[in-house]
Amino acid sequence: MIDIGLTKLALIGVVALVVIGPEKLPTVARMAGSLFGRAQRYINEVKSEVSREIELEELRKMQQEVQEAANDIEQSISSSVSDAKDSLHAAWNDSSSVSSSADSFNVEQLAIKAKSFRKKKLARTSAIPAWYKQQSGQKARVLSGAARVAKYRPASQGKTSGSFFS
Repeated sequence: MIDIGLTKLALIGVVALVVIGPEKLPTVARMAGSLFGRAQRYINEVKSEVSREIELEELRKMQQEVQEAANDIEQSISSSVSDAKDSLHAAWNDSSSVSSSADSFNVEQLAIKAKSFRKKKLARTSAIPAWYKQQSGQKARVLSGAARVAKYRPASQGKTSGSFFS
């Protein structure tokens, strides 16, 4: 920037006072200050606009790179899925021709197993009356660990008074 010292500013002020005169000097100084402020604001706006454009261009480049990477990943995944699908179809076609009777047997066994599982689950989770549980010997209530310890503690240990560590 321009190197203006105190002596140069004083010289400019004296020349302006002589040329312009003392009556018009304050108005000229105000006008020069306002023009200088406008010029600074305009330069700052231009700088910020240029920096925003540069950032926007960088973001566009980054977006394009990310889009290309996403397309590459999508293509690799789709190719691996299609390869796996082809191998599964090939394996399915080979195994279905060999063991069709074994598959029907396995399907029947699985159906029976699933049906019995549903029956057992229904029996476990359904609401059974307490009187029926008492008759059949099923647990009517569940005791917590502390309640079990208290219930089955030998009489010799009993309840001791005092601290925990004594």
